[in-house]
Amino acid sequence: MLQSIRDRAQGWIAWVIVILISIPFALWGIQSYLGINGETVTATVNGVELTERDLDRRVQQTRMELRERLGAAYDPAAFDSAELRRMVREEMIREVLLIDVSQRLGLRVSDQELKLRILSEPAFQRDGRFDNEAFQRLLQLQGMSEQQFVEQLRRQLTGTQLIRAVVASEFPTRLELEQFQRLSAQQRDIDYARFAAADYLSDEPLADETIETYYQEHAERFRSPEQVKLDYVVLDVAELAKGIEIDEAALREAYAAEQGRFVMPEQRQVRHLLIALPQQADDEQVATAEREITALRARILEGESFADLAAEHSDDPGSAAEGGELGLIEPGMMDPVFDEAVFSLPEGGLSEPVRTRFGYHLIEVEAVRPGETQPFEAVREQLHEEQARAQAESLYYDLGERLATLSYERPDSLEPVVEELGLELRQSDWIGREGGEGLLAEPGVLSAAFSDEVLVEGNNSELIEPDHERLSAVVVRVRDHRESAPRPLETVREEIVAALREQRAQQAAMAAAEAALAQVRDGEAEWSEAMAAAVIESVGLVGRGAVLPEAVLDLAFKLPAPQSGESELEAVALADGDAVVVRLTQVEDGEVTVGGEGATIPEAGLLAELAGRDLYDVVLADIERRAEITREPLSVDDDQL
Repeated sequence: MLQSIRDRAQGWIAWVIVILISIPFALWGIQSYLGINGETVTATVNGVELTERDLDRRVQQTRMELRERLGAAYDPAAFDSAELRRMVREEMIREVLLIDVSQRLGLRVSDQELKLRILSEPAFQRDGRFDNEAFQRLLQLQGMSEQQFVEQLRRQLTGTQLIRAVVASEFPTRLELEQFQRLSAQQRDIDYARFAAADYLSDEPLADETIETYYQEHAERFRSPEQVKLDYVVLDVAELAKGIEIDEAALREAYAAEQGRFVMPEQRQVRHLLIALPQQADDEQVATAEREITALRARILEGESFADLAAEHSDDPGSAAEGGELGLIEPGMMDPVFDEAVFSLPEGGLSEPVRTRFGYHLIEVEAVRPGETQPFEAVREQLHEEQARAQAESLYYDLGERLATLSYERPDSLEPVVEELGLELRQSDWIGREGGEGLLAEPGVLSAAFSDEVLVEGNNSELIEPDHERLSAVVVRVRDHRESAPRPLETVREEIVAALREQRAQQAAMAAAEAALAQVRDGEAEWSEAMAAAVIESVGLVGRGAVLPEAVLDLAFKLPAPQSGESELEAVALADGDAVVVRLTQVEDGEVTVGGEGATIPEAGLLAELAGRDLYDVVLADIERRAEITREPLSVDDDQL
């Protein structure tokens, strides 16, 4: 075939072929010179382009963060896709603006600050300390180099410097502090009458037209959720460790090499008696305490019971009632000075007065339990678990790398992974975006399962590590997919009837509450008479933090202050559908305790932060007004994501 093409590629045919090939190469070259990368741009900020790919990545990341924060309460339907994308794009625009302004102002982030932020990031730690392997593994999973990550972090920190500078510049005035104290500690005298919706339920038949109309108006409520069935493989270090056997000789060798780990430290049964001293005790206080502790020691030496004297005189509330008993202690458990005294005494010995940062102590050692080395048999299981875990971790990293490679190179199947690595192919039942159980409830797994790459394109997911505190990884692919669809009216008819009856009961309860409210306002009946059909709750004076139905408390603090001898009333619906009438009879402002000039109160910091954030919003709006920003329309496909 190649020879045939070569024979025919002469004259005008050759020129046609050359032209057809040259056009795309020429266009590609023009794009390279002009800096056009062929990606769709969703916004341009002062010349900086934000691509659809960047937006997709950030939206996906935001959804994952929402799942992690809300857990089982996460409902994808509650977050409109188009609105979420719009909000995320605005956040990206603000980030670019902040970085741009910060750089023009000369704000910088030192290498030392960057280093501290990386070392203190929990995701990069193991057992409370920075773990470089975890750091590199997470970078690899995100497809970033160390330099890319550091530069990204530097830009983020640079942008936040402006926020911190603006927020820190605000402070509340004396008048604002006084107003805050009056309002925040304000109390209101209320009672309320509750009309229960359940009292107004009716079993009156509902017309078919009414049911059909409700079904059409609430169509989204009666849709079956989008669901998938998954094939997946799991690589877990704990499971790997179960299959690893360590021979007896290796265990005994490890025991001999690390025998110091298995020495049980000496323990001592101790009582103490404390005469407390304040941190900044003066000479007179120290002398008084020393005389008291010396006198008590003399009484013990004369034969009085240490326990009785500790119960009567010790200032340690935790042990005084037990006669000063502290139980068994080991080296390093107590204050160093106290510790040294305890382990220098013989069994049955009584210490001299011991001064620590808490005061003066008398210490009595009741019993000594010598240290001993645990025998091999007692720690054999522990050693086996440790050795197996160490080998499993090494195997995990090797298999993890091969798993990531195989699932990427053969994206249309997990069979090669199962065959080559010997992992079990697991299958899920139908699960929705809210997740299933165990591993299938993890945000990272769900995000991958419903991503375009896996759900739409039919590929294997990337290697997912759902919990960075545990060495466990998973790769998923969609075996079957079921779109969200309307449930037939016949299957939800009873649900609609119940909802309509509940709705009508709530409306009737509110109508009764408003009618009773009108009677009181018009002077036709007294409070108790008008509210006879309701349950009246006499609350009295309450603050803003009172444990009351949220709608009641909110309304109570929105009503205007009544005139002397009068009351203010209003009706409101509760979250459970009941209706209430709230009556406000008195308002008492909080006490003002603002000191003289220069004095501060605890609330000052909170008010300063709130004012600072308001100022920051104003500054950011001004920066945005001065910037050159172009927002492209969010496409139809975007809105459906």
